[in-house]
This record gives sequence, C-alpha cells and structure tokens, in this order.
Amino acid sequence: MSKPAYVPPKVWRNDAASGGQFASINRPVAGPTHDKDLPLGKHPLQLYSLATPNGVKVTIALEELLALGHQAAEYDAWLIRIGEGEQFSSGFVQVNPNSKIPALLDRSVEPPVRVFESGSILLYLAEKFGALLPEAPAARTESLNWLFWQMGAAPYLGGGFGHFYVYAPEKFEYAINRFTMEAKRQLDVLDRRLTESRYLGGEQYSIADIAVWPWYGQLVRGNLYGAAEFLAVDEYPHVQRWAEEIALRPAVQRGTRVNRTWGDEASQVPERHAASNLA
Repeated sequence: MSKPAYVPPKVWRNDAASGGQFASINRPVAGPTHDKDLPLGKHPLQLYSLATPNGVKVTIALEELLALGHQAAEYDAWLIRIGEGEQFSSGFVQVNPNSKIPALLDRSVEPPVRVFESGSILLYLAEKFGALLPEAPAARTESLNWLFWQMGAAPYLGGGFGHFYVYAPEKFEYAINRFTMEAKRQLDVLDRRLTESRYLGGEQYSIADIAVWPWYGQLVRGNLYGAAEFLAVDEYPHVQRWAEEIALRPAVQRGTRVNRTWGDEASQVPERHAASNLA
C-alpha cells in the first residue's frame, strides 16, 4: 500500500522527528543549547571548524597565506564536532550566531574581530593580507563574482543534491532528479568558464578557486558523496583539469588535513596549534 500524499498543515510544528543523519542536531530555533567557552591558543587567528567542504576553504586559505610568507596568518585550529552539537555552545554562538562552521576570531586587533560565513572569512583574509585576490578592478570583480556564485550555488549541491542522494532517510526520486539536474547545470557553468581561463577569476589563483574547489573540485575527483559516476563527471573535462591542478598545491593538501577526523591517520590533523603539525 502506498503512503498517503502529504498535505502540509496550516501552521508547521516541529512535532515529529525528521529522520536522517543530522536529525539529532536540526532544530527550528537559534541560540546556544549549553554554556561552554571556546578554547584560545597563542596565535593571532583562532579558527573553530571541521574539515567539511565549507570548513577547509578557510584552512586552505590560511595555509596558502603562510606559504606566501605571511607569518601573521599563523593560526590555531580548534575542532568543532558538529555531529555532537558543539556549534551550539555559548562560546561558539558568540563568534557565530548562526551556529555554523567555520568561524574565525582575529585577536591581532583590539577589540578582537569575529568573522563568520566562509565567504566573508575568505574575503576578510584576502583584504587583511593583500593576497589571493587580484588588485586590478576587473580581475578582482571577476574573482568576487565566482566567490559569491559559490555561496549561492553550493546549498543546492550540498543541502539539495547531497542531502537527498546520501543523507535523507529514504530515496525520493523527485528530489534526487531535481537536484541532480541543478548539480549538473552548475558543473556545466563551471566547465564553460574554465574553457576560457586557467582559474575562475582569470589567470590568477584566488579565493574564488579556494571557495569552489572543496565542493565542485572534490566532486569531480570522486571525493564528495560518492557521486562522480552518477553525475557523469567525465562530461566536464575543464573542471577536472582545474580540480587536479589545485589538488597538487601543497597548501591545499595541508589545508584539507586540518580539523579532519576521518580517513587514514596520515590525512588527519584534528586540531592544529603549530606549523609542525603539518610537516
């Protein structure tokens, strides 16, 4: 017997468990669930994160800045276990009222500056250190175009395609088809752009590439959702070329290891408090 069609009530109430991998931490309100201060290290920048696609954007950027010789970009990386609700501590909510990783606290200035949302953090770091973003107005704008493209596009890839393809408690054909179509459209957008230039902003590697690569670069490399074959990623050769080139960068390899708690031990640096952690 088929299930009866769902009819939304006049007013939604959070009365039933939604199911799925993240059901225990999903809730319809903001704010902290418990009191706990965040740890603080010795470096100017304090990062609170996890090595998800959103999280590694910032660790990659910081490692790239250090590779460029910006020693003031030295940072402490503290692990936030989102599956255990650590993003809802009072300390974390103070740094990011949206309770999402990554969150950054810059203590090199007084009073300290909180920075949340990955795109905001990338732009903040690029402007603070004068790096990873072109100076010429046209090239800078093109890089920012793609940075903000990622902010708007990735929720359809992660919260849409990834959720229904991997994490939903059951497979829904309509939802999977809907978001697969959008994921492939986005890959085609990137592929067409990357026929024109080496990197997304042009010929210069920038925070646009750092933002997009953990999602779409890892997707076509088979490291996200186990969906490379399903999405026929061989149809996007220019994205693949770009993704593999960025994957070879030492700073990218280091950045993807920070705040990582899964995979083989060589790929994990659950917390980073000194450059030697990544030697």
